Amino acid sequence: MDQNLTSTDASPASPPTVGEIFGGFLGLGLISFGGALPLARRAIVERRRWLSASDFTDLLGLCQFLPGGNVINLSVAIGMRFRGLPGALAGLLGLIAGPSLVVIGLGVLYERTQNDPHIRHLFAGLAAAAAGLLIAMAVKILLPLWRKPAAIAIATLGFVAIALLRFPLLPTMLVLTPLSIYLASRAAR
Repeated sequence: MDQNLTSTDASPASPPTVGEIFGGFLGLGLISFGGALPLARRAIVERRRWLSASDFTDLLGLCQFLPGGNVINLSVAIGMRFRGLPGALAGLLGLIAGPSLVVIGLGVLYERTQNDPHIRHLFAGLAAAAAGLLIAMAVKILLPLWRKPAAIAIATLGFVAIALLRFPLLPTMLVLTPLSIYLASRAAR
């Protein structure tokens, strides 16, 4: 496991080009229907090595706090980080171009087949697969945090507050975000 962690902590030798950002997020958008975050981490950290595992976790934390979809925010943030505004646009357009066309096509197909029981079973299976991908991604995100007790405490508090106690997301984030920033600044000293 340590070998896997160290292999994902390397930064890229050179920043990706605008075309590589577009192509990377286009491919991600086309293969990650309904569950992009686990595949985004694998593509960005493990395959393309654009970010280290800890940089990905940090950037994802910021993107989760911002309004909008996490992966959409991530595509803009990564594009902006490496190539400024053109990179941000390339990441965003790459991520949404392919899936937009697929959604239009599937919408037309679904309209014609929505009452078929096989189609209903298909969607039930897709929901189960998406849940499994989400759990796998959560485990990979937590791995770099195991050596940071304060980060584990914040993540646990967030899970308990939102999933178990059913507190609203915004007030929970408004409390936990400053607390996590404070704890991270104290740990960095």
